Amino acid sequence: MKEEEKEINNQKEDKTPSAKEVSQGRRDALKAIVSVPVLGAMAYGVYRKRKAESTHRNAAEMSRFRTDVVPYSPPSPDAEVIRVGIIGFGIRGTQLVQGLGFATPEYVENLIQQSKINPENTRYQDFMEQDDLRVVVTAVCDIFDAYGEEAVLAGANIHREGVGGTLGPKPRRYRHYKELLAAPDVDAVVIASPDHWHGTMAMDAIRAGKHVYLEKPMTWTVPETYELRALARSNPQLVFQLGHQNRQIEAYERARQIIERGLLGKISLVETGTNRNDPNGAWVYPIHKDANQKTIDWEQFEGNPDRIKEYMDYMTSAGLLKYVGPESREKFSLERFFRWRCWWDYSTGLSGDLLTHEYDAMNQILHLGIPSSASSSGGVYFFKDGRTVPDVLQTVFEFRDKELTMLYSATLASQFSRSRKIMGHDATMEVGNTLKITVDPQSEQYRRQIDQGIVKLDEPFYTYLPGQSVDAVSTATERYFAERGLLYSFISGKRYNTTFLHLKEWLDCIRNGKQPSCGIDQGFEEAITAHMGTRAYLEGRTMYWDKDKEEITRE
Repeated sequence: MKEEEKEINNQKEDKTPSAKEVSQGRRDALKAIVSVPVLGAMAYGVYRKRKAESTHRNAAEMSRFRTDVVPYSPPSPDAEVIRVGIIGFGIRGTQLVQGLGFATPEYVENLIQQSKINPENTRYQDFMEQDDLRVVVTAVCDIFDAYGEEAVLAGANIHREGVGGTLGPKPRRYRHYKELLAAPDVDAVVIASPDHWHGTMAMDAIRAGKHVYLEKPMTWTVPETYELRALARSNPQLVFQLGHQNRQIEAYERARQIIERGLLGKISLVETGTNRNDPNGAWVYPIHKDANQKTIDWEQFEGNPDRIKEYMDYMTSAGLLKYVGPESREKFSLERFFRWRCWWDYSTGLSGDLLTHEYDAMNQILHLGIPSSASSSGGVYFFKDGRTVPDVLQTVFEFRDKELTMLYSATLASQFSRSRKIMGHDATMEVGNTLKITVDPQSEQYRRQIDQGIVKLDEPFYTYLPGQSVDAVSTATERYFAERGLLYSFISGKRYNTTFLHLKEWLDCIRNGKQPSCGIDQGFEEAITAHMGTRAYLEGRTMYWDKDKEEITRE
C-alpha cells in the first residue's frame, strides 16, 4: 500500500477531533448562543451536561481496570529464626542463597566493584537493602567440593561483606544429602539439585520432617509426581513451595484481576515462548577448573537407582532407548556434570526448564489446570554437540474445558524477543514485568470507545509500567529473565528480587501455618503438564489427560 493511501486510511480510522476542530466547534457553539440568546444558552447547558456525563461514563468504564495488590510487608525483627539447609550450590542454588540474604565474600566484592564502575548498577545497594528474612544457614550439601566450600562461606557471610570482611559461624558441610536431612539443627531445606534428583530429595526431606522449597520442575518421572503429591498432602504441617518465583510478580496479579472481570472478552488463544542465543542460555555452562574425579562424587550425581530404573522402563516401553542408555551412566564426564540439562539421562528438557515458567505464569493468571492434550515437535537443530535434548521445541496444549489453546515455542539459537500474549475477543493482553492491553478492532465491548476515538486501534489503551524491567543486566540470558519478570518485581514502585519474595512467602507460611502460592497442587499441575509436553515430543504423538483417572494416556 502506498504511503498516501496509508495516511488516508489512518485518517479514516482516527475519528478523534483535532485541536483545530475542537476550537472551531467551541466558536460555533458561542455563535449559536449569541444569535439565539435564551435557547442558545439552554442548548449549551445541555451540551455541557451531556459532555460531563460522557466523561464520567468513560472514567467509570476505565476504572474497571484498577487493580489492587497486597502491599509488601517486611519481616518482623521478632520473627522466629528458621534454620535452613541448602542442597545444591550450583547456578540456581547460589541465586536462592542470595535470595535468603547470603553470598560469598567474592560475590559481594564483585558487586562493590561493579557499582564503582557503573553508578547505574544498583545491585550492590539492592542486595544490602534486602530485608533480613530471619534465617540462619546451618547446613550445606554439594557433591562438588568447590561448590560445597563456597556454600560454607556464603552461609557464614552473615554481614554481607566483601573480601576480608568478618564471617559468622560456618554452617556444617555434608557430602550426602541424607546426612543433612538427618541433622537436628535443620528446620527447612532449599533443594536446587539437577532435575533427576528433585522428586527423590523432596520426598526424603518430607519424611525427615523438613519444610521444603523445591526448585522447578517438581519431578523427573511421572510416577514420582503422584508419590510426592500424596506425601506432601499427608504432611500438611510441613510447608512445600515449588520454585516458580513468577508467582511474586505484581503485574501477574493485576492481569488476573483484569481478566476475571471479563475485560478481554472470551479468551481462546494464549501464545508464549522462549528465545535465547548465548552459550549459557543453551546450557553450555563453563567447566570449573578444579573439577575432577576426586572433587566430584560422580556415583551420587548419577541418581537414585530406583528412579533410574523407573525412567529406563518407560523409555524402553516407548522404544526410546536411542535417547538414553546404560553406557552413558558408566563414565565420568565433566561435560555431563556441568551441562546435565543437555541429556535426557538427567534433564527434563525445554519443557521442564523453561516451558514450566511459561505455563505457571499463565496458570497463575488464568487458572488453566492440566491440559486435555499436548502435541510437540522440534529437534536438535543448532547445537550439534552430542546433546539429546532438543534446542527447538513447539508444544500445543488444548484446554477443552476452558475452550482455549496455549501455544509454546522455544529456540536456543535466536534472541528475538516475543511477549506472552493472552488473546480475547475484545482485547489482547501482553504480559511480562509490564502489562499492555490493545483493543481488538471487532470488539463489541469497546465499540463505543472505538467509534468515539477514545480508544486507538494502533496503540495500547491500558499500560502498566511499574519500573524498568531491565537494569544493568550483563548477559542475554539474564536479559531474557528480566524482561519476563523472573528477576525482579515492582511493588508500590520499589524493585524487589522475585526469588527473595518467593522465599519470603515460604518462610512466612512456615511461621503462620498458611499455604504458599505455589504449593503441591500447583506443582502437580505444572509437573504433569511438562511431562505431557515431553512425552509428546519423545513419542511423536499427541498425549492426553484422563481427568477422571488422573492419568496421561496415548488416546
